[in-house]
Amino acid sequence: MAWHRELLIGFDLETTGTDPYEARIVTGAVIEVRDGQPLGRRDWLADPGVEIPADAVAVHGISTERAAAEGRPADRVADAIADVLVTYWKTGVPVVAYNAAFDLTLLSAELRRHGLPSLRDRLGGAEPGPVIDPYTIDRWADRYRRGKRNLEAVCTEYGVALDAAHNAAADALAAARLAGAIAGRHPKVAAFGPAELHRRQIEWYAAWAADFQDFLRGKGDTEAVVDGTWPLREAAGQRA
Repeated sequence: MAWHRELLIGFDLETTGTDPYEARIVTGAVIEVRDGQPLGRRDWLADPGVEIPADAVAVHGISTERAAAEGRPADRVADAIADVLVTYWKTGVPVVAYNAAFDLTLLSAELRRHGLPSLRDRLGGAEPGPVIDPYTIDRWADRYRRGKRNLEAVCTEYGVALDAAHNAAADALAAARLAGAIAGRHPKVAAFGPAELHRRQIEWYAAWAADFQDFLRGKGDTEAVVDGTWPLREAAGQRA
Protein backbone atom coordinates (compact mmCIF):
# COMPACT_ATOMS: atom_id res chain seq x y z
CA MET A 1 0.00 0.00 0.00
CA ALA A 2 1.30 3.49 -0.93
CA TRP A 3 2.53 5.72 1.89
CA HIS A 4 -0.40 8.12 1.65
CA ARG A 5 -2.85 5.36 2.62
CA GLU A 6 -0.79 4.31 5.63
CA LEU A 7 -0.50 6.03 9.01
CA LEU A 8 0.42 9.71 8.81
CA ILE A 9 0.88 12.17 11.67
CA GLY A 10 -0.55 15.62 11.04
CA PHE A 11 1.24 18.35 12.98
CA ASP A 12 0.64 22.08 13.36
CA LEU A 13 1.52 24.96 15.66
CA GLU A 14 -0.21 28.28 16.18
CA THR A 15 2.14 30.91 17.51
CA THR A 16 2.79 34.45 18.68
CA GLY A 17 4.34 35.57 15.39
CA THR A 18 5.90 34.76 12.05
CA ASP A 19 9.61 34.64 12.91
CA PRO A 20 10.33 30.99 13.78
CA TYR A 21 13.40 31.90 15.82
CA GLU A 22 11.57 34.39 18.04
CA ALA A 23 7.88 33.38 18.05
CA ARG A 24 6.47 31.20 20.82
CA ILE A 25 4.08 28.27 20.75
CA VAL A 26 0.49 29.09 21.69
CA THR A 27 -1.32 25.94 20.54
CA GLY A 28 -0.19 22.67 19.01
CA ALA A 29 -1.84 19.57 17.65
CA VAL A 30 -0.75 16.11 16.55
CA ILE A 31 -3.32 13.92 14.77
CA GLU A 32 -3.04 10.31 13.65
CA VAL A 33 -4.60 9.85 10.21
CA ARG A 34 -4.94 6.73 8.09
CA ASP A 35 -6.27 6.99 4.53
CA GLY A 36 -7.75 10.38 5.36
CA GLN A 37 -9.55 9.27 8.51
CA PRO A 38 -8.52 10.70 11.92
CA LEU A 39 -7.74 8.02 14.49
CA GLY A 40 -6.61 10.03 17.51
CA ARG A 41 -5.30 13.43 18.46
CA ARG A 42 -3.36 15.35 21.07
CA ASP A 43 -3.78 19.07 21.67
CA TRP A 44 -1.77 21.57 23.68
CA LEU A 45 -2.43 25.11 24.88
CA ALA A 46 0.68 26.88 26.12
CA ASP A 47 1.27 29.94 28.21
CA PRO A 48 4.04 31.45 26.06
CA GLY A 49 5.19 33.74 28.86
CA VAL A 50 5.00 36.80 26.60
CA GLU A 51 2.26 39.03 25.30
CA ILE A 52 0.45 37.54 22.32
CA PRO A 53 0.25 40.35 19.73
CA ALA A 54 -3.17 41.46 18.57
CA ASP A 55 -2.51 40.39 14.98
CA ALA A 56 -1.68 36.87 16.16
CA VAL A 57 -4.81 36.77 18.33
CA ALA A 58 -6.80 37.79 15.26
CA VAL A 59 -5.44 34.74 13.43
CA HIS A 60 -5.87 31.96 15.99
CA GLY A 61 -8.18 33.50 18.58
CA ILE A 62 -6.09 32.79 21.70
CA SER A 63 -5.60 35.84 23.91
CA THR A 64 -2.75 36.44 26.32
CA GLU A 65 -5.22 36.24 29.21
CA ARG A 66 -6.63 32.89 28.13
CA ALA A 67 -3.19 31.41 27.49
CA ALA A 68 -2.00 32.52 30.93
CA ALA A 69 -5.11 31.19 32.67
CA GLU A 70 -5.54 27.88 30.84
CA GLY A 71 -2.21 27.12 29.20
CA ARG A 72 0.51 24.80 30.43
CA PRO A 73 4.06 26.15 30.92
CA ALA A 74 5.75 26.69 27.58
CA ASP A 75 8.70 24.43 28.34
CA ARG A 76 6.43 21.49 29.20
CA VAL A 77 4.43 21.93 26.00
CA ALA A 78 7.52 22.10 23.78
CA ASP A 79 9.00 19.08 25.54
CA ALA A 80 5.79 17.05 25.18
CA ILE A 81 5.33 17.88 21.49
CA ALA A 82 8.95 16.99 20.73
CA ASP A 83 8.64 13.67 22.55
CA VAL A 84 5.48 12.75 20.62
CA LEU A 85 7.00 13.57 17.22
CA VAL A 86 10.22 11.72 18.00
CA THR A 87 8.27 8.63 19.06
CA TYR A 88 6.69 8.45 15.61
CA TRP A 89 9.94 9.15 13.78
CA LYS A 90 11.70 6.37 15.66
CA THR A 91 9.23 3.90 14.17
CA GLY A 92 9.48 5.39 10.68
CA VAL A 93 6.03 7.01 10.68
CA PRO A 94 5.97 10.26 8.63
CA VAL A 95 5.06 13.56 10.23
CA VAL A 96 3.07 15.81 7.90
CA ALA A 97 3.33 19.57 8.38
CA TYR A 98 2.34 22.30 5.95
CA ASN A 99 5.38 24.55 5.53
CA ALA A 100 7.30 22.24 7.85
CA ALA A 101 10.37 24.47 7.90
CA PHE A 102 8.42 27.00 9.96
CA ASP A 103 6.86 24.67 12.53
CA LEU A 104 9.91 22.47 13.10
CA THR A 105 12.29 25.42 13.24
CA LEU A 106 10.06 27.15 15.77
CA LEU A 107 9.72 24.00 17.89
CA SER A 108 13.49 23.58 17.84
CA ALA A 109 14.00 27.20 18.86
CA GLU A 110 11.62 26.69 21.80
CA LEU A 111 13.53 23.61 22.93
CA ARG A 112 16.78 25.57 22.80
CA ARG A 113 15.23 28.54 24.60
CA HIS A 114 14.20 26.36 27.52
CA GLY A 115 17.41 24.33 27.68
CA LEU A 116 15.67 21.12 26.59
CA PRO A 117 17.11 18.29 24.46
CA SER A 118 16.91 19.04 20.75
CA LEU A 119 15.06 16.90 18.24
CA ARG A 120 18.40 15.50 17.07
CA ASP A 121 19.43 14.73 20.65
CA ARG A 122 16.20 12.80 21.15
CA LEU A 123 16.87 10.89 17.94
CA GLY A 124 20.38 9.90 18.95
CA GLY A 125 21.98 12.42 16.60
CA ALA A 126 19.84 11.53 13.58
CA GLU A 127 18.06 14.15 11.50
CA PRO A 128 14.31 14.51 12.16
CA GLY A 129 12.26 12.59 9.63
CA PRO A 130 10.59 11.40 7.60
CA VAL A 131 8.75 14.68 7.15
CA ILE A 132 6.12 15.24 4.47
CA ASP A 133 5.40 18.84 3.57
CA PRO A 134 2.46 19.34 1.17
CA TYR A 135 3.60 22.92 0.57
CA THR A 136 6.97 21.81 -0.78
CA ILE A 137 5.58 18.82 -2.67
CA ASP A 138 2.77 20.74 -4.37
CA ARG A 139 5.14 23.49 -5.43
CA TRP A 140 7.30 20.87 -7.18
CA ALA A 141 4.52 18.67 -8.57
CA ASP A 142 2.46 21.55 -10.00
CA ARG A 143 5.07 24.25 -10.36
CA TYR A 144 3.32 26.19 -13.11
CA ARG A 145 -0.01 26.65 -11.36
CA ARG A 146 -0.67 30.28 -10.57
CA GLY A 147 -2.25 31.63 -7.43
CA LYS A 148 -1.68 31.44 -3.71
CA ARG A 149 0.00 28.46 -2.07
CA ASN A 150 -1.18 28.92 1.50
CA LEU A 151 -2.96 26.03 3.22
CA GLU A 152 -6.45 27.31 2.47
CA ALA A 153 -5.75 27.83 -1.23
CA VAL A 154 -4.03 24.50 -1.75
CA CYS A 155 -6.77 22.65 0.13
CA THR A 156 -9.28 24.26 -2.22
CA GLU A 157 -7.20 23.20 -5.23
CA TYR A 158 -7.23 19.56 -4.13
CA GLY A 159 -10.75 19.46 -2.73
CA VAL A 160 -9.68 18.99 0.90
CA ALA A 161 -11.98 20.35 3.59
CA LEU A 162 -10.45 22.85 6.01
CA ASP A 163 -13.08 23.38 8.66
CA ALA A 164 -11.39 26.02 10.81
CA ALA A 165 -8.24 27.56 9.36
CA HIS A 166 -5.60 28.50 11.96
CA ASN A 167 -6.97 26.07 14.47
CA ALA A 168 -4.01 23.77 15.09
CA ALA A 169 -6.04 20.54 15.07
CA ALA A 170 -7.96 21.50 11.92
CA ASP A 171 -4.77 22.54 10.12
CA ALA A 172 -2.95 19.36 11.17
CA LEU A 173 -5.78 17.17 9.88
CA ALA A 174 -6.03 19.14 6.65
CA ALA A 175 -2.28 18.85 6.08
CA ALA A 176 -2.39 15.05 6.40
CA ARG A 177 -5.39 14.79 4.09
CA LEU A 178 -3.77 17.18 1.65
CA ALA A 179 -0.64 15.03 1.48
CA GLY A 180 -2.86 12.12 0.48
CA ALA A 181 -4.74 14.17 -2.09
CA ILE A 182 -1.53 15.39 -3.73
CA ALA A 183 -0.20 11.83 -3.91
CA GLY A 184 -3.53 10.71 -5.38
CA ARG A 185 -3.33 13.31 -8.16
CA HIS A 186 0.40 12.87 -8.84
CA PRO A 187 1.46 9.20 -9.14
CA LYS A 188 5.11 10.24 -9.25
CA VAL A 189 4.73 11.55 -5.67
CA ALA A 190 2.88 8.44 -4.49
CA ALA A 191 5.62 6.23 -5.95
CA PHE A 192 8.27 7.48 -3.53
CA GLY A 193 8.64 5.84 -0.14
CA PRO A 194 8.57 8.22 2.85
CA ALA A 195 12.37 8.24 3.31
CA GLU A 196 13.00 8.91 -0.39
CA LEU A 197 10.28 11.55 -0.48
CA HIS A 198 11.94 13.25 2.47
CA ARG A 199 15.26 13.33 0.60
CA ARG A 200 13.60 14.68 -2.54
CA GLN A 201 11.92 17.48 -0.63
CA ILE A 202 15.32 18.62 0.64
CA GLU A 203 16.37 19.00 -3.00
CA TRP A 204 13.10 20.57 -4.16
CA TYR A 205 13.06 23.14 -1.40
CA ALA A 206 16.68 24.12 -2.03
CA ALA A 207 16.01 24.50 -5.76
CA TRP A 208 12.93 26.64 -5.13
CA ALA A 209 14.83 28.85 -2.67
CA ALA A 210 17.68 29.39 -5.13
CA ASP A 211 15.24 30.33 -7.91
CA PHE A 212 13.30 32.69 -5.65
CA GLN A 213 16.50 34.33 -4.44
CA ASP A 214 17.57 34.88 -8.05
CA PHE A 215 14.15 36.34 -8.81
CA LEU A 216 14.36 38.80 -5.91
CA ARG A 217 17.86 39.86 -6.84
CA GLY A 218 16.78 40.29 -10.45
CA LYS A 219 14.05 42.63 -9.22
CA GLY A 220 16.64 44.85 -7.57
CA ASP A 221 17.00 43.40 -4.08
CA THR A 222 20.67 42.55 -4.58
CA GLU A 223 21.15 41.48 -0.95
CA ALA A 224 18.18 39.09 -0.86
CA VAL A 225 18.89 35.73 0.79
CA VAL A 226 16.35 32.90 0.79
CA ASP A 227 17.27 30.07 3.13
CA GLY A 228 17.00 26.78 1.25
CA THR A 229 17.30 24.53 4.29
CA TRP A 230 14.45 22.05 4.84
CA PRO A 231 12.81 20.81 7.05
CA LEU A 232 14.70 22.37 9.96
CA ARG A 233 16.57 25.66 9.90
CA GLU A 234 19.07 26.76 12.48
CA ALA A 235 19.92 30.13 13.93
CA ALA A 236 23.38 31.33 12.94
CA GLY A 237 26.08 29.40 14.76
CA GLN A 238 23.67 26.97 16.38
CA ARG A 239 22.54 23.41 15.82
CA ALA A 240 19.03 22.56 16.94
